Amino acid sequence: MIFKDSALKKDKKINPFIGVLLFLVSIVLIVITGPLGLLYGFLYNLIKKGLRGMGEYTLKMAISIDQLGNVVMQHLLNLLWLKKGAYRFGNRDETISSAIGRNKKLGLLNNFGLQIDRILDTLDPDHSLNSIDYYIEPTDQIIDKLAWIHVVDGRILSTKSSGKTRYSLPRGNREPSKTDAQTLSLKINEALSIVLITATMKPLGIFEAQAQEHENGILVR
Repeated sequence: MIFKDSALKKDKKINPFIGVLLFLVSIVLIVITGPLGLLYGFLYNLIKKGLRGMGEYTLKMAISIDQLGNVVMQHLLNLLWLKKGAYRFGNRDETISSAIGRNKKLGLLNNFGLQIDRILDTLDPDHSLNSIDYYIEPTDQIIDKLAWIHVVDGRILSTKSSGKTRYSLPRGNREPSKTDAQTLSLKINEALSIVLITATMKPLGIFEAQAQEHENGILVR
């Protein structure tokens, strides 16, 4: 399967001073320009799309605020809601609800976290599970892999290493410097001496689970 045609890259390391400076600048900008932008956004969407436009606009803001909360409150939420070794809050590309959903699937919410999840389910059934975002940027808790799924006459091509009993899909780890199609073509050629025609490859989907032979909270995608 192909995750995306263009590879996602992890954050570059920057000078801590730059991070603090950018944070302060962003606070000043949102305080000065935020109210004006919010007012114009409300009027624009109300005039152009009516109440539906207002709903879409406010939903986008709610998701962005949720992502901000996932970063701002990460250490507190990790302490209060999770068992030891759980998938951690803090990914800037993910909402709080998505992180709750991942830990619910893994059974790594503590009693307090389960209570929070039940409250969310009361407001919106299966809220956290439906909120899991499989398109977030890579982190040190998510191992990104690519798999080639080739089906012929109802049979799926799979491989088995010598001396092993388990079959698996031809695959390889994602490489930030290459597109997913390039990476998969390279890995398949190295392992099976098969040259893939990348133009015929189609994205199938994203699947995620606890990584085998890794501690709890480490996921393979």
